[in-house]
Amino acid sequence: MQTLFYFHGFRSGPQSAKAQQLRARLARRGQADLLWCEQLPPAPRDAIALIESALCPALEAGREVSLAGSSLGGFYALHLAEKYGLRAALINPAVVAPLSLGDYIGEHSHMYTGETFHFGQQDVDALRALDVPAVTRPERYLVLLETGDEVLDWWQAVLRLRGANMVIRAGGDHSLQSFADELNRLCDFLLPER
Repeated sequence: MQTLFYFHGFRSGPQSAKAQQLRARLARRGQADLLWCEQLPPAPRDAIALIESALCPALEAGREVSLAGSSLGGFYALHLAEKYGLRAALINPAVVAPLSLGDYIGEHSHMYTGETFHFGQQDVDALRALDVPAVTRPERYLVLLETGDEVLDWWQAVLRLRGANMVIRAGGDHSLQSFADELNRLCDFLLPER
């Protein structure tokens, strides 16, 4: 049995367009029950703890697990893929999250619920502890990038993930405008038919 874990980005949630598009595509493929997509806490330590509370039992049960993540969720997917030796799709990933999110210390509100939260130096330090300076097996990764990303420098992902399967589209933005066009590629990479 397979499970696909999807991790949303900073201030986002399972209500995001990408999460909904992925859910719909999996449903059309008859794989809707394979998706784990939960609201992640804003604190990185809490987010990883929540993910691992579902991920570790799935691995112990012998399930085939793959990961996908967007932005900060891509950073989490990268960390966990390296830690557990899993395949992952990284969507405009925040591969240098400790640097990228250092500028975001302060109060924020959740995009979908409106809840406010504080993102502090301890959260940046937690991201630093999760950082993956180099990947061990780049063939395990599918990386989807758009050069028009206004939030993150897409070139950082190219440098950090050398040798990975990469799709780089000119233009676009941080939301990955081409995501719907890449869904079949993502699903085929992470959930190959047996």
